[in-house]
Amino acid sequence: MKKKGIVGILLMLCFVFVMTGCSSSSSSSSEKKDKTVVLGYQKGDQFHIAKIEGSLQKELESQGYTVKWKQFQDGPSMLEALNAGSIDYARTGDTPPITSQAAGSDIVYVGVGTSKTEGSGILVSNDSDITSVSDLKGKKVAFSKGSSSHYLLIKALEAAGLSYDDITPKYLKPGEARVAFENGDVDAWVVWDPYTAAAEVESNAKLLVDGDGLTTDRDFFLSTKKYAKSHTKLTATILEEVGTAMTWANENHDELIKELASALDMDTEVITKAVNRRTYGVDELTDDIKEEQQDIADTFYKLKLIPEKIDVSKAFLE
Repeated sequence: MKKKGIVGILLMLCFVFVMTGCSSSSSSSSEKKDKTVVLGYQKGDQFHIAKIEGSLQKELESQGYTVKWKQFQDGPSMLEALNAGSIDYARTGDTPPITSQAAGSDIVYVGVGTSKTEGSGILVSNDSDITSVSDLKGKKVAFSKGSSSHYLLIKALEAAGLSYDDITPKYLKPGEARVAFENGDVDAWVVWDPYTAAAEVESNAKLLVDGDGLTTDRDFFLSTKKYAKSHTKLTATILEEVGTAMTWANENHDELIKELASALDMDTEVITKAVNRRTYGVDELTDDIKEEQQDIADTFYKLKLIPEKIDVSKAFLE
């Protein structure tokens, strides 16, 4: 009996040890997973520049995070990935958050960048007979559906006394749109830097009009409500370090141009044009910015580009 009792105790201790080990391993695995942060970015945007500058990744790694980067061609596809949970943070233009919220996503605004109106606009070929926005009536115009360029086009048409129905929209992502533009399959192309600069330098294009006076054309940093609420410190760190990278970008144009040209595999002249016509920065999310976003939402609803009227303030964390 004595021997059996000792054996039983030993077996019980082994069981407890194994279960504790499994629990510890499971907890460690969960913590490791939680300590991986995935950032979505587009060519030449703030996250990309922060990736190049290096302070963001260095700081997050010092806090125990593993940083992963995923590149996207436009904002809408990036927010699809964010909503699906394949990335944790995204950087897009002003319009994708609107269409994403209207589609029922759980995205939230966590930060905002400074305006960048000069590098976004409507492109036509240098030998085009289109000399003003009013000349776009009846023309085929390429742009990425639901993107910041979509809204810019709408505002430009309104300013010229035209409606959205006056043009033939061609919903093409930047890579596809450039091919269509160069082949003459579309009459105009609405896009943002560095695609705008590349078209001006390499594709016999000129800016018919840029975004100045039409839209504030801000960048937004986004996450999901659940993730942002449980990672407030991480969010603050990301925005602070992106701000550091933006200061570096403004003060080191030559190095930034060199790095971006290499990273994007684009001509130095293209990157120089794109970099020299903007000021990088991170701003505070204010009521004025909410109103800017609400105007985009109301405009898209009026034109039936989103299925229902939305209150953008619900996508701002309280």
